[in-house]
Amino acid sequence: MADHRKGDTASWDTEQVRRGQSERRPRQTRRRKRRRLFNPLTYVLFVVVVSALLAGVGWLLASDLCAFNKAYMETTVEVTAEDDIGTIAEKLEDAGLIEYKWFFKLFAGVAHAQDKIGVGTYELNTDMDYRALIVGMHNSSGNMNTDTVRVTIPEGYTVAQTIHLLAEKGVNTEEALLEAAKTYKFDYTFIDNSTEDISRLEGYLFPDTYDFYVNEKPGSALNRLISNFNKKLDDDLLAAAEARGYSLQEIVTIASLIEKETDGTDQGKIASVIYNRLEGPGDKGGTYGYLQIDASLLYALPDHTGTITNQDKALDSRYNLYKYAGLPPTAIANPGLAAIQAALEPEITDYYYYALGKDGKHHFSTTLQEHNNFLNSGNYAG
Repeated sequence: MADHRKGDTASWDTEQVRRGQSERRPRQTRRRKRRRLFNPLTYVLFVVVVSALLAGVGWLLASDLCAFNKAYMETTVEVTAEDDIGTIAEKLEDAGLIEYKWFFKLFAGVAHAQDKIGVGTYELNTDMDYRALIVGMHNSSGNMNTDTVRVTIPEGYTVAQTIHLLAEKGVNTEEALLEAAKTYKFDYTFIDNSTEDISRLEGYLFPDTYDFYVNEKPGSALNRLISNFNKKLDDDLLAAAEARGYSLQEIVTIASLIEKETDGTDQGKIASVIYNRLEGPGDKGGTYGYLQIDASLLYALPDHTGTITNQDKALDSRYNLYKYAGLPPTAIANPGLAAIQAALEPEITDYYYYALGKDGKHHFSTTLQEHNNFLNSGNYAG
């Protein structure tokens, strides 16, 4: 009997526990349902406060960007060859011209300000917004210091010749400039950063007159020439290239051939011969596609100079346009604007040949027979 009662007690205890758990569960469930994740008033207040903060911050940044509500002040800022956008922003902030250097750096990155700001000492004021400050620090706007050098890059110079000239003038060493030409990462889509051949810059170091700091950073010095080329590419030039069905790189290559083949007096006619051979019918003495331009073959030779021989014409190089049809793989020099325009707008002729006469002028021919007659006339300068 004692065992029976023990069993009854155990059974009763178990049932009581189960009833107690089942009775408590509904109350717990009801309490959960009554909980609120957010107090509506608190949520609305949070949104209002955050919106006000964002609006306030936005207004402060916009005011700094647009130079609103600033007491007028003039000051000078010096930009050196060692400065990057970060240090320039610090100088502007220290001078009281901007308030948020991080925001200026952000704007400057979008505006490619590094390519536009040059070394020098500049007169700036608080009425200038971010854009005006960048324009105001263009190297043509400032007073260059005594440790600067002015260099004129002639039209038709190769990359190697340009680097040699820059080194000769003290911009930096030839070794450092060559290393930058090979490895510096230039922020332009038309520069091939995947190769370390200096010919990747050929055609893009725009011939012009520049002011450099002595011992300027080599990448910055070369970038200034490329930036100038990029500025010359206005919408009309790009549209003309697209209309001809050629890429920018091909147009620059054709322009470089024109630049090296003429003294500038007959660029339009030289351009017409190039296009006639590239695009014309194949019954003009086997010239179709073959440009046979000596200047391109010279580019493949070690010194880029000399007189072309029959042995040279057998050289297996893509720059040998006697052996390979079409254009060379890169430009062969840095053309000026006139040569680029001739490449975009050649004269319309039926010429397929030209040769330099003893009178210093090119003589153009339509057929191979006419060309050979000139070569054998005694007037040929070659």
